[in-house]
Amino acid sequence: MNLPTWITVSRLLVLPIILYLLHEPTKVKLWSSLGIFLLGASTDWLDGYLARKLNQVTELGKFLDPLVDKLLVLGPLLALIELGKVPAWGVFLILARELAIAGWRINPQLAGDSSIKGANIWGKGKTVTQIGAIALLIAPLPPNWHTPALIFFWVSVAVTLISGLIYIFPNISSSTEKSMAA
Repeated sequence: MNLPTWITVSRLLVLPIILYLLHEPTKVKLWSSLGIFLLGASTDWLDGYLARKLNQVTELGKFLDPLVDKLLVLGPLLALIELGKVPAWGVFLILARELAIAGWRINPQLAGDSSIKGANIWGKGKTVTQIGAIALLIAPLPPNWHTPALIFFWVSVAVTLISGLIYIFPNISSSTEKSMAA
């Protein structure tokens, strides 16, 4: 394994620590889990940058990076359901989108296309809003921050769904055009 892949794996290794700290949260545990979460999330950019800069892009890295990203987001969201900070159905919408896109990437022939698209601006926006929402929901902020944090969560759900539709629909339309031409 090369350095970028090790950085990706390190992001996965912080997840159990975050979940442990969120299990019986205190103010100190919440601040600690927030710091660890943000540190882990910040490595997402670093591993991709290093892989390209050092010319160390690998199939393992291309597979692990999005998988670890999803786990780093979904793990804390599931803990936040347990803490009563977010509704389960909102997290389900995020999970459904992530599974659908993961399946689409695994089998791009579903769209009549053998290429795998990278993240566009909506995909990047999805990641930023999810990380921001999780950070606000983990942070032990005063009660008057609950509503803005929840609004940010719903914005992240909306951006997540929009990014999924934008990812899939061009594939569906190109697949339909190809089948009509045949």
